[in-house]
Amino acid sequence: MKKLLAEFIGTLWLVLGGCGSAVLAAGYPELGIGFTGVALAFGLTVLTMAYAIGHISGCHLNPAVSVGLWIGGRFDKKDLIPYIIAQVLGGLAGAGILYMIASGKAGFELGGFAANGYGEHSPDQYGLSAALVTEIVMTFMFLIVILGATHSKAPKGFGGLAIGLALTLIHLISIPVTNTSVNPARSTSQAIFVGGWALQQLWLFWVAPIIGAAIAGAVYKYMSPEEK
Repeated sequence: MKKLLAEFIGTLWLVLGGCGSAVLAAGYPELGIGFTGVALAFGLTVLTMAYAIGHISGCHLNPAVSVGLWIGGRFDKKDLIPYIIAQVLGGLAGAGILYMIASGKAGFELGGFAANGYGEHSPDQYGLSAALVTEIVMTFMFLIVILGATHSKAPKGFGGLAIGLALTLIHLISIPVTNTSVNPARSTSQAIFVGGWALQQLWLFWVAPIIGAAIAGAVYKYMSPEEK
């Protein structure tokens, strides 16, 4: 339960910090943080949580990460479903807090609420195939960094920094394409509030990240298996 609580809190922070930066701070002409600021915010949520809860739960914060670590031989299968449930619930809690804050402003309109999408709901109108490739490849690379940075032979104490910077870079690349998911829990949390098109397109943001993560887990296990 301590591990699941840590995953709940960590995913809450990821959604509140990352999506919150997009909803509350990105859109102002003069003071807005823009795409770069949102990318940095997502990276900082993972970086801070890596050092806050990494020693408790491993700081997955993401169903795709849990799947990739399991395929890579780094995570026990019996914990997989409980972790995913805790992550999804944490994401929903973060989105709920964000909604309460955002809706407190006069003239509030929900809009896209930082949801992920493709086609007309892509920030730069990228289609389904581009979104699918982007989410698979970005999640693959994210898991390669995670598996490498947390390997027993990797330098100690720097894993959180590498992983947080990797997520920042991923957002810098892919926000224009899909608004960047690489995380089914993050996508679900926002889609629940937006409804409609966001729920209809949510399948991609589960399928693609999990495919990318599973491939990465298998590849890294082949390249550098952990010594038992």
